[in-house]
Amino acid sequence: MGSHSKNFPLTKHLTGDVSRLDGDDLLELAGLRKGQLDGLVGGPPCQGFSRMGKRDPKDGRNNLFVDFFRLVKETEPSFFLAENVQGILDEPYEQIRKRALKLVSDEYVLLDPVEVTASDHGAPTTRTRVLFFGFKKRRFETLDSTLFETNTSTARITVKDALKGLPARIDPRWLSEETSWRQVGKMGRGRFADSITGRVPKGVGDPASLERYENKNEVSGFLATRHDTKVRERFAQIAQGETDPVSRAPRLNLDGYCPTLRAGTGKDRGSYQSLRPIHPTADRVITPREAARLQGFPDWFIFHPTKWHSFRQIGNSVSPVVAEQILRSILLRMRDTRG
Repeated sequence: MGSHSKNFPLTKHLTGDVSRLDGDDLLELAGLRKGQLDGLVGGPPCQGFSRMGKRDPKDGRNNLFVDFFRLVKETEPSFFLAENVQGILDEPYEQIRKRALKLVSDEYVLLDPVEVTASDHGAPTTRTRVLFFGFKKRRFETLDSTLFETNTSTARITVKDALKGLPARIDPRWLSEETSWRQVGKMGRGRFADSITGRVPKGVGDPASLERYENKNEVSGFLATRHDTKVRERFAQIAQGETDPVSRAPRLNLDGYCPTLRAGTGKDRGSYQSLRPIHPTADRVITPREAARLQGFPDWFIFHPTKWHSFRQIGNSVSPVVAEQILRSILLRMRDTRG
């Protein structure tokens, strides 16, 4: 919450239990009346659905998927877009899906759930997620799954492209937020590079962080992980694209994509750190800033000052590169009927 507030200082941020959030209250806070909302976009918690977890259909967090669709029904946006993991399509969760979609099936045209892979949309990661999309006819022409198709002009972005300009040498003493700020080099040109280093939308960004970025070319998040000599020696024997036999951490391939970055567990589940890939050329795991680049976050975007929280934020996120491309596609197909 604190990091999001810093990155989006002009945005209203709500705290509290979403299951108790009322659609009318949400519209009032946004200064809108029912029917004026263009879109409701959300990513209900995925832990209960993930194929990597316990897969408990009775996990209380699963009900928040239904709550998202309840809020769609109560706010009546022109479209809705919900994101989740592939596991939500599995049979044990069929009743949850049906219960959620039934809330909006009378008022919205529903597309079949579609799987979207980030690397197909210009991000350097194979992260794949499921999108649920519905729309009101008065604001759109008839839509189909081509809405989420890959643009043929989208360039293939590799790990090498994503990490360009970042220092490969990370001092083991860089363990605090202040020592994690480092100068970065040039990244090159192109749509991905421009989204990472070029564009800073109006009204976003932490002013102090933006000043350091714009005036000194300094970026945060270069937090070190201390490895003992045996671990470094073991990492040195692992080729790019191969996996460490002990930690099961993959070594990134400069010419390939990053696998899905995971969030790890919250305090209620033991605060376990997620598995982090090994840097492609340095004998260490990646830093939060490198993870952010691989997920497609711009360099001006700041995260929590600790590694654990930073990786949780990145691992739980949707790649901004993917989100921008999909939401732009939706925007271009909307009809202005508000006048």
